[in-house]
Amino acid sequence: LSNEPPLDKGTIPWLGHAFDFGKDSAKFLIKMKKKYGDIFTVQIAGRFITVLLDPHSFDSVVRESSAKLNFTKYALILMDRIFNLQLPDYDHNKEKALLKMQLQGKNLSSLTQAFLSHLKIILLIDENGTKNAWKKEELFNFCYDAMFRAGYLTLFGNEAVQINEQTSKVKDGIHSAQLYNVYKRLDQLLMKLVSSTLSADEKKEATLVKNRLWQLLSVENLNAKVNRSSWLENYRNQLQNLGVHPDMQARAMVLQLWATQGNSGPAAFWLLVFLLKHPEAMAAVQEEVKNIGFSHAMSTITQDVLDNTPILDSVLNETLRLTAAPYITREICQDMSLQLADGRKYLLRTGDRLCLFPYLSPQMDPEIYEGPEKFKYDRFLNKDGTKKTTFFKGGKQLKYYNMPWGAGVHVCIGQSFARNSLKLFAFIMLSSFDFQLDDPKADVPAFNTSRYGFGLMQPENDITFLYKPKVEEPKGQQSNRY
Repeated sequence: LSNEPPLDKGTIPWLGHAFDFGKDSAKFLIKMKKKYGDIFTVQIAGRFITVLLDPHSFDSVVRESSAKLNFTKYALILMDRIFNLQLPDYDHNKEKALLKMQLQGKNLSSLTQAFLSHLKIILLIDENGTKNAWKKEELFNFCYDAMFRAGYLTLFGNEAVQINEQTSKVKDGIHSAQLYNVYKRLDQLLMKLVSSTLSADEKKEATLVKNRLWQLLSVENLNAKVNRSSWLENYRNQLQNLGVHPDMQARAMVLQLWATQGNSGPAAFWLLVFLLKHPEAMAAVQEEVKNIGFSHAMSTITQDVLDNTPILDSVLNETLRLTAAPYITREICQDMSLQLADGRKYLLRTGDRLCLFPYLSPQMDPEIYEGPEKFKYDRFLNKDGTKKTTFFKGGKQLKYYNMPWGAGVHVCIGQSFARNSLKLFAFIMLSSFDFQLDDPKADVPAFNTSRYGFGLMQPENDITFLYKPKVEEPKGQQSNRY
């Protein structure tokens, strides 16, 4: 076809650039951008992938009809490859419309209260009675464990109450910790599952881990739970209405476990790392948390309070700008013309794949953000302390200036709950604990570069931190409601 994007097949037949792309796709795409500009096609393991890196032109992709640019086809490939899940009548748009309602309004409020209650139990129960002693833990594992378990219990429900509430909490704690430890093994194999590069031993391990997760999230086990969320009930009803076999329903639950819990733990980790490495940011957020009067004694919190933290919002947006790196991927279903914002037109071929990578631009683009590799806690604040939403590239205001949640009709439907969860984690950590890095000079860990494209980045290595409960000052009677 004439006027196609520049094509680079690489030097290895069929494989093309698969090795460089899999090892560090950000580095590889920066190299290609320098060579070809902001649109080009590369060959990767037998597929031709057109990459678009101009954020002014993203709208023409995310708004295009699914008859031309289709999200579901690639999603189905990954569902099978990672989770051995086949849903014959899967309709992504229908599923999103159904589940979106369960993550907004009143439902959002009840999920948020439940998350607060579970997170408090996980973080504040001191099993060993070493109340004022410093504890030492690996920070990534600490954050992922707490966010995963609280999120899981909130959405999937509690173990049926045994004898009394205390016994039930203990059972929830044991069960959610067990699930996290199995899930973690799957998460570590994830990128090799995506690229089908597991060794023989890893294949065996992946099979064992998946079988265990399917068992833990089987229809029978979920039926036995109490306090299941309306999100879970609606999703399960949808699977039953589609006539999905119970074994396949368990696989769908493992997919949803990863989709709902795979990013908040890593996000909480980067949030704390950046606060620990930037004392001025830590002080500003601590002051804000103090001013809203948050205390771990509270049993409820309103959305108004959660929405009234401009400094923490900016810190969270800056954290996600630096560490959220999903691909936005579409299958090209018919030969079509793509018009860029500057008027250039390119022909795209049926059967190729189109990929946006917002991490490179807008998020790490020096034309949009001064010193983009640096963490600046007030980057998303105006001088008057209000939220900053105006950013420019090439003298033109950007619609998409930070895209951790995706965009268009496929934007993450759970983002309000995810933001609430991360804020509650920050509130509890800052109001209830003193914490510091074990080695204050330790660098912010580098990325595990094989994970680009699948949401939040994870660190190449963990980092040790120390924490202990704050010593409470005696105060007058405090309300435990907001």
